[in-house]
Amino acid sequence: MGLDDKIANAAQKLGGQGKEAAGDATGDENLKAEGQGDQAKGDLKQAGEKLKDAFKKN
Repeated sequence: MGLDDKIANAAQKLGGQGKEAAGDATGDENLKAEGQGDQAKGDLKQAGEKLKDAFKKN
């Protein structure tokens, strides 16, 4: 996984955590759900990159 990809995925996950916290603090369920979705997307992208790396090594 390239460093740029790692940074982008971490930023997406961190941004999702911020949205989730803001939504929780304000009672905005839509913002909270959007934050959870962003975190899941970041995790999936990270897993995909790791899978690609595993195949490149073989």
